[in-house]
Amino acid sequence: MINKVDSKFFLKREDAILLIIDIQEKLAPAMTDPIRTADQTAALLQGSVLMGLPVMVTEQYPRGLGRTVEQIRQHLPADVVISEKISFNACTDEIRQALISSGRKQVVIAGMETHVCVYQTVRCLLNEGYDVCLAADAISSRRQDNRENAIESMRQMGAVISNTETILFDLLQEAGTPLFKQVSALIK
Repeated sequence: MINKVDSKFFLKREDAILLIIDIQEKLAPAMTDPIRTADQTAALLQGSVLMGLPVMVTEQYPRGLGRTVEQIRQHLPADVVISEKISFNACTDEIRQALISSGRKQVVIAGMETHVCVYQTVRCLLNEGYDVCLAADAISSRRQDNRENAIESMRQMGAVISNTETILFDLLQEAGTPLFKQVSALIK
C-alpha cells in the first residue's frame, strides 16, 4: 500500500497567504534572537510579495508595543492588511475577513511570541479548517523552552513546521527563472 503525503505539506502560490504576527518595535528586543527572526521574516515577506501572495500583519496594542519593526515594515506591499489587536489570537474580524475574501486555505505564519499569540492563532486557524505552515526560523519567544514547547504543541495540533527557505522554494517550485534568481538572492 502506498502512503500518500497529506496535501497540507504542498504549498501552492495560488492558495497561500502570509500572516506576520506582532513583530513590533518594543516587543522584539525582549525576544531570543530578534535579529534572526526579523531577518527571516523579511526574507519570507519579500519572497511572498514577489510570488504574489497576499500579506496580512497584526500589531498587538501598538500604542504600547510600537509598530511593526522597520526591517519588515519597509517591505510591506501597498495592499497589506494591518490589523491592530488587543487579543492574543490574531484571528481578528479584519484578518478573518481578509482570509475569507482571499479564498486561500493555506496560511504561512511568522511572528512572536511563539507560545502566546502565534500559538493561539495557529490553534484558531487549524480549528477553522485552514492548513497552517509555521516558519520556525521566523518565530520567537522570550524564553527558548517556551518556544520549543509551543512548536511541539502546534505540530501535534496539525501545523506543518517548516522554515523560510523550505517555504519559499516550495512555493517557487522550479529553478532557472528570473523569479528563482530573485527569491534565491533573499536567502543567501
